[in-house]
Amino acid sequence: MADLSFDGKVAIITGAGGGLGREHALLLASRGAQIVVNDLGGSASGEGASEGPAQAVAKEIEDAGGVAVANTDSVATVEGGEAIVQAALDAFGRVDIVINNAGILRDKAFHNMTPDLLDPVIDVHLKGAFNVTRPAWVKMREQGYGRVLNTASNAGILGNFGQTNYGAAKMGLVGFTRVLAQEGAKYNIRANALAPIARTRMTEDLLGPMADKLDPKLVAPLAAWLVHEDCPVSGEIYSAAGGVIQRFFIGLTEGYVNTDLTVEDVRDNFDQIRNEDGYSVPGSAGEQIMGLMKHFS
Repeated sequence: MADLSFDGKVAIITGAGGGLGREHALLLASRGAQIVVNDLGGSASGEGASEGPAQAVAKEIEDAGGVAVANTDSVATVEGGEAIVQAALDAFGRVDIVINNAGILRDKAFHNMTPDLLDPVIDVHLKGAFNVTRPAWVKMREQGYGRVLNTASNAGILGNFGQTNYGAAKMGLVGFTRVLAQEGAKYNIRANALAPIARTRMTEDLLGPMADKLDPKLVAPLAAWLVHEDCPVSGEIYSAAGGVIQRFFIGLTEGYVNTDLTVEDVRDNFDQIRNEDGYSVPGSAGEQIMGLMKHFS
């Protein structure tokens, strides 16, 4: 089969000044995409700013024969998101792909969680995806094509000690992704979520002896496939770690039915309610509701 190309496609990649975002940018550019390399250039906790990281990756792409522009606007504001999309329109005239990858960490056990640790994490991860995607979405609807990839995390899907702020933001991106997939379907816009495990400046101190095996370069091929025009799926969640690619999915047990339900019924049948045999995987809230009809007919 022919190699996959991104010729003629314009991709915005946030947080692309290093780590995962840099690898996504380099790979897509090597396959022909024109890239907006967005990175505020702040610390891992979101403090400070520098033009250096975005410019360095844009130059790296150009030195390899690709096409890229650097952008240092913050995803954490509506104005910043609009400016990032406008940078793509000014440079390339369109936007086909958005990879929401920008992120920060402000970890703390929940009993010590304060607004200054919570709000910036929500602003960058969750609101940041809204801020960048919405102006791009308008253009994608107009042109009848678009691909969105949101960077979720197993810390949100499965939970991780000390990361209530980060986990809540990342699981929020799963819900965001699934609604985008439904709203974008008739406009040929697909949205998926990526839950990577990779060695980056944000994670290298957390991964221990596994760090050497978790090269961020091994996440980029999955990211590239999920934003390619040939990728058939939308609204799904995938994990990538050290060359291991897996799918997360949200399942629903067969459960227990009693239209005269009492608290004691729930107690006495709780094992059946929790039993994972015969689970289903609804594609939307509507599908779950339709599945309930068999119990009420």
